[in-house]
Amino acid sequence: MRDTSSPPDAARAPPGVVAWQARDRGLARWLVTGPPLAYLLLFFAIPVLIMVVASFRFPGEFGGLAPLVADGELGLTLEAYERFATDTIYWELFAKSVVYAAVTTLCCLLLAYPLAMLIARSPRKYRDLLMLLVILPFWSNFLIRVYAWMIILGPQSFASRAVNALLAPLGVEPVSLLFSSFAVLVGLVYVHLPFMVLPLYANLEKHDPALLDAAQDLGANAWQRFWRVTFPLSLPGVWAGAALVFIPALGIFAIPDILGGTEDTLIGNLIKQQFLETRDWPFGSVLSIVLTVVALALAGLAAWVARPRRTA
Repeated sequence: MRDTSSPPDAARAPPGVVAWQARDRGLARWLVTGPPLAYLLLFFAIPVLIMVVASFRFPGEFGGLAPLVADGELGLTLEAYERFATDTIYWELFAKSVVYAAVTTLCCLLLAYPLAMLIARSPRKYRDLLMLLVILPFWSNFLIRVYAWMIILGPQSFASRAVNALLAPLGVEPVSLLFSSFAVLVGLVYVHLPFMVLPLYANLEKHDPALLDAAQDLGANAWQRFWRVTFPLSLPGVWAGAALVFIPALGIFAIPDILGGTEDTLIGNLIKQQFLETRDWPFGSVLSIVLTVVALALAGLAAWVARPRRTA
């Protein structure tokens, strides 16, 4: 019986041709993987390395970084790390940022899930149009969209007057929607909502309707079909969307700066302040490193949780 485990042409190829084919495959592999690796090295690995070195240096007399070598001594210190570890205010700021990011992720999930399910179950000819409407806000500038919420939530806006009109009969004093935690959460949810819709739609669109029909034939009602069939199958999309929302929301600073008040400073605002205002670059580098480690850990956790499980 003829052995078909390897192509006949490859078996008859001269050693020089085989070596040339191997080199050609290696070159093609590097042409595909080389640019992404170079991009990550240039724009991620090297800046992180610079930041790590800066975190061990002394701040300059007028800001920035002090000389690395002064009077023949190497200017390295752990002062910035000791300051972060011993001052609880920075831990509290990190905790508050985590809470804001978690609430934003939960709100995005509650809003995005029914929308993604509606798009996934719509006729195929309408799906592209509905997805276009979801990503349409990305066509305008980020800051313009955030500044628009200043008008929507301003003291003379319809939303503010309607809320205060409803609270007045209850004896509640007029409240300000703008420059508050509510405004920050609204801005965070608005900006990150499409990042939750997209992975959820990509997952829900692949579900086999026959599974729901089988569950219905077995006596499951609509609620049971959702919790026992649809939601478990959509968990990879849920975890992917949660990571895409939580990680950017954790370090964002523009929305709290524009829509928040003095009590709504998050860790991203503190990092920006250390680099641009206080000019304490070593401490800003420490905060950035901690934020990066937390973000990478959460991304790894989301990837681990969302990975497909093999059942025995």
